Amino acid sequence: MAQFVKLDPAALKALRTIDERLVSYNVEMTEVTGGTFWKAYTEAQVDGTEPFDQILDWRNMGNLQQWYDPIDTTNPRLIRLAKELGTAWVRVSGTWANKTYYDFDGHTGGKVPVGYQNLLTKQQWLNLLDFVRAIDGKLLVSVANCPGTHAADEPWPTEQADLLFRTSQEYGVPISAAEFTNEPNMMVMSGLPQGYTAEDHARDHDIFARWLKENYPDCLMVGPCTCGDVAMFGEMSTGGGIASALKMVTTEELLGDYEKRLDVFSYHYYNGVSERGAAMGGHWPYEAALSEKYLCVAANCARQYLNRRDTYCPGGQMWVTESGDAGCGGNTWASTFVDVFRTLNELGEFATVTDGVVFHNTLASSDYGFLKHGTFEPRPNYFAVLLWNRLMGQTVYATGEEIREGAHVYAHSRKDGKEGVVYLIINNSEDVTAVDLPVNAVRYTLSGNGKLRSRTMLLNGRELVLGENDQLPDLSGLEQPAGKVELAPQTCTFLVV
Repeated sequence: MAQFVKLDPAALKALRTIDERLVSYNVEMTEVTGGTFWKAYTEAQVDGTEPFDQILDWRNMGNLQQWYDPIDTTNPRLIRLAKELGTAWVRVSGTWANKTYYDFDGHTGGKVPVGYQNLLTKQQWLNLLDFVRAIDGKLLVSVANCPGTHAADEPWPTEQADLLFRTSQEYGVPISAAEFTNEPNMMVMSGLPQGYTAEDHARDHDIFARWLKENYPDCLMVGPCTCGDVAMFGEMSTGGGIASALKMVTTEELLGDYEKRLDVFSYHYYNGVSERGAAMGGHWPYEAALSEKYLCVAANCARQYLNRRDTYCPGGQMWVTESGDAGCGGNTWASTFVDVFRTLNELGEFATVTDGVVFHNTLASSDYGFLKHGTFEPRPNYFAVLLWNRLMGQTVYATGEEIREGAHVYAHSRKDGKEGVVYLIINNSEDVTAVDLPVNAVRYTLSGNGKLRSRTMLLNGRELVLGENDQLPDLSGLEQPAGKVELAPQTCTFLVV
């Protein structure tokens, strides 16, 4: 059914001020060192016309992954496009980070020590630090916790972590925030020491927290970095799905009777599991990608974690340190225009729920990356968050509009600091949405380039692709006179008033 929205800027009530780095992202440790990650989908699979393999055993995913050489964090296009997004937190973590040995003096001769999976060289790390410096970013990491570091019944040792932190600090790009272990509630799948228990994690988490505050007191302690320990996927959450298959443990079990207070509460959110993992449950079909039940997953997940945040980090921020359309590398449509609805809606909803940071997974790897792996060509989601960062300010307002199909309405202050507000109106329906606009505005409407699964996106009818010498396309808006405004079906529109 077609919706009608009446905008009244004078009636808006401020909810909160949000972090300037709300839009942040991951650069996976496997990208920095080189390693295995999810296979890229074929062009036909992105179009939805070719079948794909599925994971039948979560402990044997080799046929769905491939080797990737280290990402070039010195690439001029990568740095330029990341700088255009503005200042951000850069998170270097992921499952590989749990099993990475830091060889900063070359003493291993390139041979991975027993119990680890890969090596991080000093030059690789310095290149990553240069990238963080170039974008005026801040760095979040997790540290190794695997059979190579210690046995399950032995306390976690600090020497390797100190090497990473000390090198970063001496280089002038300190580690500003740290999580102990990536997704520790997955235990075996996350590569933790054999026989490792929730009690062992609680012990080691306190060891890490004490060490961090004693040696790097300005570094934020972030945690517990869990994934899937709430009913994450909405109606697609099933008892036979990912949680039961992996025998996950809860946040409460992982932290135990914690001694050191967290500075920031963190968790991972994915809207579901990609087609690769459909056999395990938690997968949403493409046909549901614009549905209300699908789009509400991110906000519902955030609300479920609020009580835990208030328990373990009262008064602190809440960070989603991995966020994306689907675990297992993203859905076949993750790189297309249709995922822009989920991405912008997540940012809009999250800012109305709480203050914090959302780390998109990833900047430039796999099908959910803002940028295409290897070429760093920007995808629709890149331009969507670029516009968000250029237009949406830090003050969040309650719009008085109920979230409903065809009318997901969000309002922020103007990023340029001028008086007025910016509305984001997401029309996820197949009908026109009518808007009563009381004053003149500047309009930015995002639409698919002929189809929802389009690899490029249109802004006010102009295709968004890089120009010569990697020049950004024209991102200017159109003058929109006051009065009745019609928003086309399946579009996202910013109105600057």
